Amino acid sequence: MQTLFDTDIQKLKGVGKKRAELFAKLGAPTVGDLLRLYPRDYQDWSEITPIAEAGIDEVCVVRGQVIGPPTEQRIRGGKLMHRCTVTDGEADMKLTFFNNRYIPSLLKEGETYLFRGRVGFTGRTPSMVSPEFAPQDRAAEIVPIYPATQGLATRSIAQAVKNALAMLPDALEDPLPAEVRERHKLCYLGYALENIHFPKTREDLEIARRRLVFEEFLVLQLGLMEIKSGNRQENLHPIPGGFPEDFTRLLPFKLTGAQQRAIAEGVKDMAGPATMNRLVQGDVGSGKTAVAAALCWPVIRSGRQAALMAPTEILAAQHYKSLSGLLEPAGIRCGLLTGGAGAEQRRARQGISSGEIELVIGTHALISEKVEFKELGLVITDEQHRFGVKQRMALAQKGASPHMLVMSATPIPRTLALMAYGDLDVSVLDELPPGRQEIATYLIAPDKRKRAFGYVQRFLDEGRQGYLICPLIEGDESGMISLEEYLPKVRQAFPGVEAAALHGRMKPAEKEQVMSGFARGDTKLLVATTVVEVGMDVPNAAIMLIENAERYGLSQLHQLRGRIGRGKYQSACILISAAKNPESVERLKVFKSTNDGFAIADADLKLRGPGDFFGQRQHGLPQLKIAGTSMDMELLREAQKCARRIYRSGALEGCDHKLLRDEIRRLFEKTGSERIAL
Repeated sequence: MQTLFDTDIQKLKGVGKKRAELFAKLGAPTVGDLLRLYPRDYQDWSEITPIAEAGIDEVCVVRGQVIGPPTEQRIRGGKLMHRCTVTDGEADMKLTFFNNRYIPSLLKEGETYLFRGRVGFTGRTPSMVSPEFAPQDRAAEIVPIYPATQGLATRSIAQAVKNALAMLPDALEDPLPAEVRERHKLCYLGYALENIHFPKTREDLEIARRRLVFEEFLVLQLGLMEIKSGNRQENLHPIPGGFPEDFTRLLPFKLTGAQQRAIAEGVKDMAGPATMNRLVQGDVGSGKTAVAAALCWPVIRSGRQAALMAPTEILAAQHYKSLSGLLEPAGIRCGLLTGGAGAEQRRARQGISSGEIELVIGTHALISEKVEFKELGLVITDEQHRFGVKQRMALAQKGASPHMLVMSATPIPRTLALMAYGDLDVSVLDELPPGRQEIATYLIAPDKRKRAFGYVQRFLDEGRQGYLICPLIEGDESGMISLEEYLPKVRQAFPGVEAAALHGRMKPAEKEQVMSGFARGDTKLLVATTVVEVGMDVPNAAIMLIENAERYGLSQLHQLRGRIGRGKYQSACILISAAKNPESVERLKVFKSTNDGFAIADADLKLRGPGDFFGQRQHGLPQLKIAGTSMDMELLREAQKCARRIYRSGALEGCDHKLLRDEIRRLFEKTGSERIAL
C-alpha cells in the first residue's frame, strides 16, 4: 500500500496525461490516493420493487422483460426519442429515452433487465423517463457514485478504481496493528478498500466504512497530539502568583464560577513547566474577554507584553474600547493596530517595539513583518475559527515561546472541540453572567413581513434600537434579499427613523462612522450583513429581524442573535423564511426553541454532521475523506481513547507503528504543518 502512494496514476490502464490531470483535480494524483478517493454515495440495486407496487415519484429498481423492439421517432427540436414497454409478468411499465441512438441495440426484445429511475404514470400505466439499466445477470447490487469532475464521469472513476485494486499486493501491509484491529473489532485494510468501493451487501459496506472512519479519526488524533507535544515548549518565563485577585477588584461585576475556573486553569498553565496552549470556548455573552483580560494582567505585571488578534476591525475596535477602559485606569498602556500606513499606525508599531504599549489589540496587521515586540509574553486569538493555525503560530513567533490563549464564541460540542482543537487544552464557559435577558424568537413567512415591521416599530417607540440582517449586499439570481434593495424599503416603512447600512465592502472609515452612530444611539436601525456577527456590543439594541434565515447555519444564527439582549431590556429576534425543505424548517424550529448555544451546537451537529459544522472547513486541519457524519461521533470517542493509549505508551515510536506514522504524515502534509516530526 505504501508504494502505491508513490505510483503515478498514469500507470493505470486507460489513464493518460489528460485524464491524470482530471484525477489530480479530484485529489488523486497517485494510485494510492485513488484508492482513498471514496464514493460520495451508493445506488442500491439490491431491492427489486414489483412494478405494480412502484409508488409515484419514488426512485426504485424494477425487473422487466422487454416486450417488442423499442420504437423510434423524431420530436420537436430534432431530438431522438425511443419508447418501449417492459413487464415483470404481473404488470407493465412504459419506458422513454431521449437522444440515445444505441437503445435498440442495448435493449433486446425478450431479454430481462433491471431499470432504476423515478416512477411516473402514463395514463394508468407506471412509467420511467431515461432510467439507468443493466442486464439482470450483470447488475451490481450496490453501485458506487464518485465525486466526478467535468470530463471524468463516475463510471470511468469506478473502472480506474477496479484497476487500482488489482494492483494491491496479496499480503497488504496494514497501518493499523493487529492489536488495534482486534481490540476495536475492525476489519483488515484490504477488505475495507475492496468493500468501500464495491460492496456486495450493505453489511459489507458498513464493516468497511467503520474501519476506515476509525482509522481516519485515529490518525487525526495522533497527529494533533504530536502537534500539541511540539507546542509544549519549555516555559522560559513562568508567571507565578496564583489567581489574580487584584485584577478582579477592577471589575464592575462578579466573575461567574466558569470564568473563575478558566482563569485558574490558565494561570496554573502559565506557572508550570511548559507554555500555556489553551482554548476558552463559551456561548455569546459568557465573558471570554474578562478571562482574557485576567490572564493578560499577571503577564503584563511581570514585565512582558500581551497581544490580542481579532478577525475584523469591528471586533478589534470593540475589544480595544472595553479592555483599555478597564486596564488603562490601572496603569496598563493599551494600543490598537488595524493595518494601514497612517501616522497613528506607525506610532502604534513604535510603541509595540519599544514596550511602551503593554497590551496591543489588532487584526491580521499584528503578524506583519513591520511589527516587532519588545518582549511578547502572551498571544490571544479571538474567534479562532476565522484564523488558520499558521496565523496563530506566526503571531507566537514574534516572541520567545509566549503563552497562547485561543477564544471561540462558537459553542462546539466537547467531542468535536477535541477534534477541531486537538492541539490545545480546553476550558469551557458554560454559564452566563446574571442579568442576561432571554431572547424571544419568532419564525414567520415573508407575507407577514409588514406585521413584523410593526413589531419592530414598537421597540423603536420605546427608545430601543434594532438590526435588520440581509444575506446579500447586492441582488443576484438566487432571489435572496439584498441590502441594496432592502434599505430603501426600510426607510419607506419607518419614516422619520434614522437607518444606516453596514457591510464588509465599506471602507474602514465608513464602517467606523456607521458603527459609532449606532453605538451613540443616533442611528436607530442598522441594516447589515453578517458583518455584525462579531464585535457589535450595543446594550440598547433589543430587536433583530433576519431575512432568508434558512441560508444561515444554526451557529451563525446564534452569533447574530447574540448581538441583542446585551442590556437590561427584553429582546426579540424575528426569523423570516419561505423555506419548505424539511431539514431547513427543522433547523429553524430548533433555533426558535432555545437560547442555549451548546444545545444549538449539538442540534447543528446532529443535523449537518461535523463535516459541515464550521461552515467553511476549519483552517489548519487536514481534510477528512470519509469521517464526518453525525453517526460517527461514538466512533470518534473510541478513536480518541485509542490514540491516547498509543501515545501515552510510547508505542507510536515502535516498528509496529511505522505505517501508522506514514499515514499521519500523509494526512497532515497538505496542511503545511511543520510540527509533525515523526
